Amino acid sequence: MQTRPSLTPLVGALPEMVPFVGPEAQERSRGKPFRARLGANESSFGPSPRVVERMAKVAGDMWMYCDPDNHDLKEAAAAHLGVSPENIVIGEGIDGVLALVARMYVAPGDAVVTSLGAYPTFNFHIAGVGGRLLTVPYRDDREDLDGLLEAVRREKAPLVYLSNPDNPMGSWWEAGEVQDFIEALPPTTMLVLDEAYGELGPASALPAIDVARPNVIRTRTFSKAYGLAGIRCGFAVADRRAIRDFEKIRNHYGVSRMAQIAGIEALADQAWLRSVVERVAAGRMRISAIATQNGLKPLPSATNFVTVDCGHDGAFALKVLEGLIARDVFVRKPMAPVLDRCIRISVGLDHELDILAEELPKALAAARGG
Repeated sequence: MQTRPSLTPLVGALPEMVPFVGPEAQERSRGKPFRARLGANESSFGPSPRVVERMAKVAGDMWMYCDPDNHDLKEAAAAHLGVSPENIVIGEGIDGVLALVARMYVAPGDAVVTSLGAYPTFNFHIAGVGGRLLTVPYRDDREDLDGLLEAVRREKAPLVYLSNPDNPMGSWWEAGEVQDFIEALPPTTMLVLDEAYGELGPASALPAIDVARPNVIRTRTFSKAYGLAGIRCGFAVADRRAIRDFEKIRNHYGVSRMAQIAGIEALADQAWLRSVVERVAAGRMRISAIATQNGLKPLPSATNFVTVDCGHDGAFALKVLEGLIARDVFVRKPMAPVLDRCIRISVGLDHELDILAEELPKALAAARGG
């Protein structure tokens, strides 16, 4: 006899899971905090002082609802990118935008193409609408553009996901290669081009924005280079028809008043952004040096993290990760085959990288059984 309301068949069949186990959950289970938080690809450098000052000034105004149109932030984002506000939609980080994209373009049973080991939250949202996920292995530690294209054509997929620069490997394709991929896609396939790390990589990796193309949605975030991961705010750039379609289903009160104000101020302080990009580049060099000193191979990175090849298999890399966590250093690792030989270390503050330099040799020794 049924004793509780029934879920829909789709939701009832889904596993009880979340894409990530956050550092806070790990700290609760460990009963103590991490000394170095180097796993979530946040910006330890924080937001611009201008942003912090403005947020403090408007804190008392939070009794008001946010602007459901996100008008001022859309205007600021559009001016920053040189497009019309009608080409911008604001969301609760890129994750919020991805949830809407999944609902907009994927019907139950539809094939959706991504890379094996790429951003798991995208996969989570595709499962949530009943999509059939098809994964293409990385090639030479980069997302395989030819393989993605072949899968799209073979399956007549309505949606394909590509991140550039890439998480979790930190790799990237140059703009010309991405543009060739875009032009080769069937016009009926929507590309989500995730550019969460776009500000941190070479400018040559970002194709010119073409809002006349109807099958590309490009996503940006305030969580990485702008140092505002905690406010959950991002946006997408697309042709006007696609943006109007977002309006049909988006959560119009989903982006808080504080997030909208912080985003506007962050975009206005490009000098701070440039300083962060420089500090991130220096941090990547420091992490790479620490890895090299310990006999490991840092991979080239265009993000705010360095993926480090531990030189053995996934089981060994997992031991290294567990050894670092046991020594209060929070890092993460790819879990897909081949990629799982690596650990991923976010750029942190100087004292956090000092801790990494001290504890990595011990974690490696423990992993090797010494």
